Amino acid sequence: MQYKANSPEDYISQAPEERQEGLKKLRETIQKNLPKDFEEGMQYGMIGYYVPHEIYPDGYHCKPEEPLPFMSFASQKNSINLYHSGIYAVPEIHDWFVNEYPKHNSRKLDMGKSCIRFKKVDDIPYDLIAELCKKLSVKEWVEIYETNIKKK
Repeated sequence: MQYKANSPEDYISQAPEERQEGLKKLRETIQKNLPKDFEEGMQYGMIGYYVPHEIYPDGYHCKPEEPLPFMSFASQKNSINLYHSGIYAVPEIHDWFVNEYPKHNSRKLDMGKSCIRFKKVDDIPYDLIAELCKKLSVKEWVEIYETNIKKK
């Protein structure tokens, strides 16, 4: 679902009412646990967390005018989706998350390359997401991006 939102608050207010509290809690969890220097805003129609141009002037190689994306979340038609670039780019983070998930949720993990889908708001493992947020600093993410992704 695409929302015409100009801010994270605006985005959440446009989501279905039954998802708004979950989205607020997810946002708070990310804000409290994501290392400093990541910036929050709207990116690609979602609430995004990225490396600002002041820190990484090159921006995203696919679209240099955009800051380097790192993490985002969205309210889609059938789920709330969390996107985390570290899960995609760092096998150790991917494996850690896959192994930890069953300790936080009894439902089967519904995950793509960097996308984790939660069909029910009550299924969002906020504690696990808090831990995930702490896995990479801005500096580490830029190094991984430069070494493994941008060069491809």
